[in-house]
Amino acid sequence: MKHFKYSVSFLMVIALALVFIGCAKPPEAEQKAAKAAMDAAVSAGADKYAAADLDAAKKVWDTAEAQVKDKKYKEAKQGYVDAKAAFEKAAGAVAAGKKAVADEANAAIAALEEGWKGIEAAAKKVEKKMKDQKGAWEADAKAFVEDLKTGKEMIAADPLGAKAKVAELKAVIEKWDATFKEKLAAPAQPEAKEEKKGKK
Repeated sequence: MKHFKYSVSFLMVIALALVFIGCAKPPEAEQKAAKAAMDAAVSAGADKYAAADLDAAKKVWDTAEAQVKDKKYKEAKQGYVDAKAAFEKAAGAVAAGKKAVADEANAAIAALEEGWKGIEAAAKKVEKKMKDQKGAWEADAKAFVEDLKTGKEMIAADPLGAKAKVAELKAVIEKWDATFKEKLAAPAQPEAKEEKKGKK
């Protein structure tokens, strides 16, 4: 009889354990909330302006997803709660990231404006030697002024786009800087050759 009681007790414990395991469900509400927070962070621009925070949040999300696959629902539930908080942090960091990029773009545009003044001064010095490149210079100068204006206007809405525009404009300055230096140096070379001939 004692043996029978132990057997019944053991079966009841197993039945209760199976019922408890069967009742454990994936934390769908927490998963949905974390997914909504992820989507909101990406929509806010976290992938561009708060990439480190977004990557950290995605790692927490991935861990929670793996825990669901392993049926570790309790851990997964906490993982989704943590992921939601991490995605919200990433979304919150977007404004600061955007401001930092905008500040960089503003500084770069100010530097471009200064650089362009130097290029225009150099253009005047070599104006007489520019007959073959005058059309190209005038076209680039006009486009530069327009693109610089566009870059300034882009800063508020799309600071990363403004930075890309700055890189393009910097290339224009470097191109003409090299051209003008070459033109300025050109007359010095024949004189140097004549001096060498005179020394011989």
